Amino acid sequence: MKSTLALTLAASLALAGCGSQTDTEDAVRTVDLEGTPGDPIPSPPPPLDTGENADNDGHPDLMPAPLEPEIERTETGARNVLLSFARAIELREFDQAWAMLDPADQEKWPKGEWRKLFADLGKITVAVPGGILEGAAGSSYYTSQATITAKDREGRPISYEGPIVLKRVNDVPGASPEQLRWHIDSVKLDWTH
Repeated sequence: MKSTLALTLAASLALAGCGSQTDTEDAVRTVDLEGTPGDPIPSPPPPLDTGENADNDGHPDLMPAPLEPEIERTETGARNVLLSFARAIELREFDQAWAMLDPADQEKWPKGEWRKLFADLGKITVAVPGGILEGAAGSSYYTSQATITAKDREGRPISYEGPIVLKRVNDVPGASPEQLRWHIDSVKLDWTH
């Protein structure tokens, strides 16, 4: 009698709260066991790498999805970037989160120091509640009070709290495409243990 054993392993990712989908590859593996009693049973396929080796590997791509220009100008455009930033930190894609920072904030938080903020933390959760949208002198700003929580290596709770400010230039003649898109203008995080 033939027996067939199918082992299926699937992985998917959905960005919570922003309504967009990311391109993820589903990994499906099937092992057929056919033969006579006494034949060795093949080993199941290795699990998908979701542990330490998966940290900061650039996958999945968490850069904000492009939006229509009319939507990009709004709070929805700002939240699109903010939620991508938060998700990158939660998924330990620290380099992708760092890439969303304004060049001035990248100087304030050099990439190595940025990684060290989170590297020794367990499961990270980032809360970025609704914020305030304001305009000033040709630019728009969106501010959310972020809370980043986790546990350190000894199991003690850690929290980073502070404002994350996003900015975009308001269709000023001569503005570059980069200036017309929302980006993280500044991150101020206070640490508590």
